[in-house]
Amino acid sequence: MDLKQANSEFLNGYFATNERSDKTRVAYSSDLSQFTSFAGGAAILSNIDSAKIEEWAAHLRTQNYAPASLRRKIVVLKVFFSYWVRKGVISESPFWRVKLSFGRVQPLPRTLTVVEAKALLGQAKRDQLRRRRNFNRVDSPELRYTASIRYRSLRNRALVELLFATGMRVGEVSALDIGDLSMDDGVFKVKGKGGRARLAFTVDGITLQVQKHHLGKRMRIESNSSALFLNSSGNRLSTQGIANVIRGVKVRAGIERHVTPHMLRHTVATLLLRSGADIRVVQEFLGHASIVTTQRYTHITKEHLIGVLRKHHPSFQLRRETRRTRARAGS
Repeated sequence: MDLKQANSEFLNGYFATNERSDKTRVAYSSDLSQFTSFAGGAAILSNIDSAKIEEWAAHLRTQNYAPASLRRKIVVLKVFFSYWVRKGVISESPFWRVKLSFGRVQPLPRTLTVVEAKALLGQAKRDQLRRRRNFNRVDSPELRYTASIRYRSLRNRALVELLFATGMRVGEVSALDIGDLSMDDGVFKVKGKGGRARLAFTVDGITLQVQKHHLGKRMRIESNSSALFLNSSGNRLSTQGIANVIRGVKVRAGIERHVTPHMLRHTVATLLLRSGADIRVVQEFLGHASIVTTQRYTHITKEHLIGVLRKHHPSFQLRRETRRTRARAGS
């Protein structure tokens, strides 16, 4: 079997039995195609050895990829060869004789300040309240309602509130369907990363009220889509569409720096830990498979702790008083 055929059969077989997102499949397909082009599509699968893998890794290093991207490409290739070992097409994976290291650069999550978070939430609220009276004028379902500023201002507020309240990933919010929200208790069924499903809770009463208000208006809109959040064409609002919403709100809020939907996730996680929430609770809240991922946020909370201590620790006050006493004694 040549590599080109192996790629095609792998993608069909692996993703038929593993619940992974479309985004993951696209990434796997892209990485495998890249390796196939490097090794040659007509190359025989069983002839790929450790030397070829090492050549591939060396080639990737010259392409200025970030360490995380390099690791992902290698992991995809490992999964690919392991799949064909399980199928009995090859006797062993070439990775069994390869040890690669791309370093471990883990950037700290970018967060909003408390002032910025308040400004963003406040602006989304002001945008919606400015149009609230107009909602009562819509008595019948109509598709063009999704294109109106009236609907979009409510949708945008619901998005900002939801991203901050639940810490959902932008892809998870985009994938939400109408049936994923339980109106009674404000619980969302989330299709998480890697096919891991979880529940997201809206514990804040105002956020829940906004979600219910939006859902009520959304259910009156005629659309072939089951999506909870719609774009102006009546289709599912994409991740890019959500990013555009956040960008528009932050501009109107007077926030100058770049803000992404994922920063709201980072912000609420950091503030939870800073407020004393157990890291295991935050891990479950964010849907992290490993607590190691959640521990990234502890670095930020430690920086905050050190900053507060430097500002308020009594040792600094005692030293200042000692210096003043010595100065008075010497005068």
